[in-house]
Amino acid sequence: GVTRLLLTRIPFFKEIIVSSFSCHSCSWSNTEIQAAGRIQEQGVCYTLAVASRQDMNREVVKTDCASVRIPELDFEIPAFSQKGVLTTIEGIIDRAVAGLEQDQPARRAADSEVAGKIQEFIGKLRQLKELNSPFTFVLDDPSGNSFVENPQAPQRDEALVVTRYRRSPQQSAMLGLEVPGIHPPLPRSPQPREQELILPLQGEQAAAAEDLRDEVLQFNTNCPECNAPASTNMKLVQIPHFKEVIIMATNCDSCGHRTNEVKSGGAIEPQGTRITLRITDPSDMTRDILKSETCSVEIPELEFELGMGALGGKFTTLEGLLRDIQDLVEKNPFTLGDSSTPSRTGKLQEFLGKLQDVKGKTQAHFIMDDPAGNSYLQNVYAPEQDPQLSVQRYQRTFEQNDELGLNDMKTEGYEPQPAPGR
Repeated sequence: GVTRLLLTRIPFFKEIIVSSFSCHSCSWSNTEIQAAGRIQEQGVCYTLAVASRQDMNREVVKTDCASVRIPELDFEIPAFSQKGVLTTIEGIIDRAVAGLEQDQPARRAADSEVAGKIQEFIGKLRQLKELNSPFTFVLDDPSGNSFVENPQAPQRDEALVVTRYRRSPQQSAMLGLEVPGIHPPLPRSPQPREQELILPLQGEQAAAAEDLRDEVLQFNTNCPECNAPASTNMKLVQIPHFKEVIIMATNCDSCGHRTNEVKSGGAIEPQGTRITLRITDPSDMTRDILKSETCSVEIPELEFELGMGALGGKFTTLEGLLRDIQDLVEKNPFTLGDSSTPSRTGKLQEFLGKLQDVKGKTQAHFIMDDPAGNSYLQNVYAPEQDPQLSVQRYQRTFEQNDELGLNDMKTEGYEPQPAPGR
């Protein structure tokens, strides 16, 4: 047979290798995908409420390590049980049906009762395609390299919920990533002196910490694209009237890949922050912005929403963030190119035109919602109040605390209790 390979890049996603095999003797064919880029920093879970024929035709990228669940049938396709595939939701159901039917003749000969139950379940899967009742499609990928199409892009899809999460040690081991070892606790003195623990840094220690803030640290690493040796620069930066952040930048001399990321230098705030800016003048485009990984962006006038985790952490200007959003939307292959429909292309071009007008013509509201409270939008009137800028503090919900990992965090009483009698 003949195998054809195509390296392509899917924006909102990553680079993939599409392989297609065909046999001229028996007419058998098969298509698979393999990840060509690196494993993402966070896992991703797509939850889609399937209620129409259009939802069944949504394109899906499913990698080897992704699992699929349909809670209504208590059905799951475990990770590494199928090869990666570029298909639709209906195609995933057809593939599951074909896999279950493959060994039915042998099951009927060995155990007719088990074969009858499996045949009954196959009928339930086929009924899903008739859409007699809506069902939930859950795609969970610890590598972060799977994808479900949003036909309303760049607008928000009410039927699709995208959740990004930190991998557990078991998931990292499943992906073949090195799991950091657990270091033994340092020996504790029987009677620690509390006064020494709470004293601030003095003398040479304080001077060394201050020098660290003014110094650009550099450490060796590997390029995330070509794996060649590269260097990463890191620096602590104090944002006026806010807090310290850590800026990291990686440059690769071999392939020219460049990336930068911003991390908050402080802890998660006690309350979430919702920042609303009313854009009234082109000078607002020069305001500095710190967007953390946990921050979502919304522009109500354009019916646009950028979820948590998208674009990562960034320290830029308002114009720079809007330009990144524009680049993200322009390269969406599901709305541009040969596979798109004229209605989708027209809707996307209309959105890009409105986004361009926000930069200098149209007045709009720019909203940043960060449950961790680690995002920032410059107040040009500081320390006075900005009439166009409002900052609202709010109590996080249980779901938001769960996404930040705060519900499972234990800061008191975690020391193991000594055994009685010792």
